[in-house]
Amino acid sequence: MLLPKAVCEGIAEGRVTQAFRRWDKPRVKVGGTQLTPVGTVAFDAVEPADESTLTERDAELAGLKNLATLHKMLARTEGDLYRITLRLAGPDPRVALRELIPEPVEIEALTAKMDRMDKGSPTGPWTREVLRWIRDHPGIVSTEMAAALDRERWALKTDVRRLKTLGLTISLEVGYLLSPRGEAYLAATEPKKRVRRSRAVAPAAGVDGSTAPKATDGSAPVRKARARRTSTT
Repeated sequence: MLLPKAVCEGIAEGRVTQAFRRWDKPRVKVGGTQLTPVGTVAFDAVEPADESTLTERDAELAGLKNLATLHKMLARTEGDLYRITLRLAGPDPRVALRELIPEPVEIEALTAKMDRMDKGSPTGPWTREVLRWIRDHPGIVSTEMAAALDRERWALKTDVRRLKTLGLTISLEVGYLLSPRGEAYLAATEPKKRVRRSRAVAPAAGVDGSTAPKATDGSAPVRKARARRTSTT
């Protein structure tokens, strides 16, 4: 069930306690839950409703400006009208999960899950490819990711949400970011790069006779840090 951002915020604040939908049959179940940007929303009741009896208060509790706006929204869809009573049940469990660094047994379980996801995909294996792309391109708009991976954008966004459910990715306002859990998973499963050993060559001395740039405390060579590109626009 699609819940707009403003409605989700109203649910979190306790201002929105119901929603109205036209369906051929109920799409949510009493006692069911749904993950949203503000946390887990619970559905406490799903009941048939009569549009002719709706009031301004009903529109207000649904997060809408007025009753006319509610009638206009309902006119765009067909089916029986249902009143859904809802509330915020708690935080999004994925938020806590993404901070948990997986143990070896969890690494195996995650690998098995993603193997099944790859096997069931009509486009072929995708899970590790998407994780690596997000790691290397944090905060990049999904249209660029879809073009780079030769994927249909909306199908790809659905796949990324599946990785988010595993606690491996974080959704930004624009693009995505690997979670600490996702970073740890890739670090544990990707082949370690071999470092080629070469014959040591004495570096040229600097003006003061030193052979390497030092950190400000003189403890180690200064290395130029690579800035990580992120976006929260």
